[in-house]
Amino acid sequence: MYDSIVIGAGIAGSTAARQLAEKGNRKVLVIEKRDHIGGNCYDRLDEYGILVHEYGPHIFHTDMEDVFSYLSRFTEWNLYENGHQVVADVNGKLIPVPFNLNTLHMVYDKDLADTLEKKLLDCYGKGSRVAIMELRKNPDLQIQAIAQYVYENVFLKYTMKQWGQTPEEISPEVTGRVPVLVSYDNRYFQDKYQGVPLYGFTAMFERMLDHENITVLTGTDAAGLLEFKDTNAEIWFKGRKFEGSVIYTGELDQLYGLKYGRLPYRSLRFDFEHLDQEDFQNGHSVVNYTVSEDFTRITEFQYLTGQKDASGTTIVREYPFAYSGAEGEIPYYAIMNPENETLYQKYKKLAEHYPNLHLLGRLAEYRYYNIDAMTKKALELAETLL
Repeated sequence: MYDSIVIGAGIAGSTAARQLAEKGNRKVLVIEKRDHIGGNCYDRLDEYGILVHEYGPHIFHTDMEDVFSYLSRFTEWNLYENGHQVVADVNGKLIPVPFNLNTLHMVYDKDLADTLEKKLLDCYGKGSRVAIMELRKNPDLQIQAIAQYVYENVFLKYTMKQWGQTPEEISPEVTGRVPVLVSYDNRYFQDKYQGVPLYGFTAMFERMLDHENITVLTGTDAAGLLEFKDTNAEIWFKGRKFEGSVIYTGELDQLYGLKYGRLPYRSLRFDFEHLDQEDFQNGHSVVNYTVSEDFTRITEFQYLTGQKDASGTTIVREYPFAYSGAEGEIPYYAIMNPENETLYQKYKKLAEHYPNLHLLGRLAEYRYYNIDAMTKKALELAETLL
């Protein structure tokens, strides 16, 4: 009945399924454990008619023309005219993040800020992005002072809340995403395209999966339909050997019953609140709390989505915690370090026994991907399979 089976209806699974169905004329079954499509990008109208992101704010940003063109087949966009901008609450003062030359002039008096700006430009060049851990190694004492300010007021406590680790324990791949920008660019990302689907991510996913060759089962655990037979490296579907490709986007350790132990992740708790007022954050979609509070940030959705037809405003606070696998918890971020990578490779080696099994996505690959990079990789996998 099916040529391919895709486990998971997030951006990875949905993109791969569409390509296989449309370009390869494959009959594709998409199995999704949750009761909705869209993965962590899923959005919905709350009881007050405000479009909210159920699993925290998701923003599409990319410089990849091919990815933007591909996804634009399934949605129009609310592209941010001035890019996505984030501020940090530092002891009650809102400053742009990442730390940039605008931030520099807010923190220091004019003469000192001018001196520091020249030093940064001379040392790193206009428009450069310098990881905070690299900036701390600069021999110039004044540049070190900038680095220390950013480290203490923007980076340290926020990072420890987010990851439950000190910055020194965290992978450079993560710390490198918190740069100092040697520019007056207040955008959180520097990509050409930044925004959200005009009618929401869920609507975009619905159009992606709306194809005559695609069947979607939501609220369905793939473990009840598929069986992985170790002895002969075969995948069986509903009691019969399945010869087609199987794309798996879920947690790889779960696929093998945590045989070697659980892969560590960070999870998040989201506390939504609706307020009977026009505005909560003075026009800011996201405010990071870098030196105070137990939560990491507050998102105000009307400024994220551009929605103007709702009454009141809905916000969400994010509280990170260690993923334990308990009922209702969701693994969001892989904790990348040599020990965890070794554990992941043990599970990956098991998966490699199955010639028709393909791992794709944040969970299956134990990696961090932005939406555009994940879309690109799914397109490439589908092309390989075709």
